Amino acid sequence: MSTCPELHQALHILFEELVDGTPPRGGYMLNGDDPGLLASLDRLSADAASRSVDGGATIAAHVEHVAYGLSLMNRWAGGEPNPFATADWSAAWRTSTVDGQRWQQLRANLRREVERWAEAIARPRELTDVERCGMIGSVAHLAYHIGAIRQIAAGARGPKQPA
Repeated sequence: MSTCPELHQALHILFEELVDGTPPRGGYMLNGDDPGLLASLDRLSADAASRSVDGGATIAAHVEHVAYGLSLMNRWAGGEPNPFATADWSAAWRTSTVDGQRWQQLRANLRREVERWAEAIARPRELTDVERCGMIGSVAHLAYHIGAIRQIAAGARGPKQPA
C-alpha cells in the first residue's frame, strides 16, 4: 500500500474538469470553455435524454449508470470493503424513456454522487494497486460516458477546438 497526495490531487483536478468544465486557464481533457458534464446535461430535455442512436442506450441510462458506478465508489470510500461484490450493473441500462421529473431526479442523483466522489478522490489515503487503478479508472470511465452522451445528443456537446 502507498499514499500519493499528488495522484489524488491530479485525479481530483481531472474529475472536476470533466464534471464542472474547464477552468479559465484551460483544461487537460476538454476543450476550453467546455461547461462539463453536469451543465451539459442540464441543457437537455427529458425527450433528448430518452433518445438513443440505433437502438443503443439512452442518455438517461448513461446518467443512471455513471451515478450507480460512483455510488459504489463512494460506498468503498466510506469504508465498505467490497460494494462491487453485489453490484447489479444491468439495472441502469434498463432506463429508457424519462419524463421531466424523472430526468431531474437522475441529474440530481448524479450531482450528489459526483460531489461525494470529488471529495473522496481528493483525500489522500493508503491504496492497494487495485484501489489505485479503480480510482484512476473512475475518471477514465466518466470520460468515456461523456463522449458517449455527446455522440447521442448534439445539445450536450462542448465547444469545438478553435482552428
